[in-house]
Amino acid sequence: MRYLLRRLGFLAFTAWAALTINFVLPRMMPGNPAQVMIAKFQGRLSPRALEALELAFGLNVRQSLVAQYVEYWKQIFRGDLGVSLTYYPTPVAEVLAQALPWTLGLVGVSTLLAFGAGTLIGIHSAWRHGSRLADAVVPVALFLNSMPYFWFALVVLYVFAFLLGWFPLGGGSSPGGGEGWAYWAGVVRHAVLPALTITVTAMGGWLLTMRNNMMSVLGEEYIAFARAKGLRDRAIKYRYAARNAILPSFTGLSMALGFVVGGALLTEMVFAYPGVGFILYQAVTSLDYPLMQAIFLFISLAVLLANFLADMTLALLDPRVRAGGG
Repeated sequence: MRYLLRRLGFLAFTAWAALTINFVLPRMMPGNPAQVMIAKFQGRLSPRALEALELAFGLNVRQSLVAQYVEYWKQIFRGDLGVSLTYYPTPVAEVLAQALPWTLGLVGVSTLLAFGAGTLIGIHSAWRHGSRLADAVVPVALFLNSMPYFWFALVVLYVFAFLLGWFPLGGGSSPGGGEGWAYWAGVVRHAVLPALTITVTAMGGWLLTMRNNMMSVLGEEYIAFARAKGLRDRAIKYRYAARNAILPSFTGLSMALGFVVGGALLTEMVFAYPGVGFILYQAVTSLDYPLMQAIFLFISLAVLLANFLADMTLALLDPRVRAGGG
């Protein structure tokens, strides 16, 4: 219980710090969203329109910074994230609600697939180390881990979509792609190449991490003791070695899952996939401060929550974490 309370306190403090930084940073930048929109019209709007736009965007620069900070927290608790400049007059919350399912489906599933495949291959490679096949996995994983994923995305897009025509060139679904199973089949077909890009390029890192952890654990005395007791190889491999070796990987997985809501920016840009990464790119190029601020807010909270869940998982799996209090 003491460990849980300490982690909850740490979560609350870091969430407050992240939200406060999210409030301060946009106000340190010159101008505000209303002035950006006035500049887009190149003087064709009267100065009186500036005040009207500030009210429309929920800004009140005539208030003190403390009053703006209090209003900022009220807006967060109300779920009011402002109005997007890029998709004006659509509220930011509505823009995110449309993009988030695409990103969670694509990046979330791809991250879990890469973690599962990389971890299993890493376990087998470490267990069979010394054999040609197991040792050949290491340079392949190093190549995948160091390969720029946007470059791999361009290669698979050119080969499988442009030359062979097996998959669509971009987008999240076919326009007028029907309903029911026909629609979902189109969604899966559009997601294959982006998912393949993320899974293949991320798998090398998980594989190397798990292999190194496993090799370290296999040298421990309790593994030698388990062998001396005559336990079956399968039990030693998974119940004793892999169970302890996978603990550090959970922290990395929690960070990766936390960043899922931020989308895979370059991959979504290459495939014009309608996820959070794609609208973040549009928000940056359009100086859409409310949308950028909301996306950074979601990424910060998702990473903090994922870290908290990882701490709880580690405490359940490893009694030493609970005894040591973190």
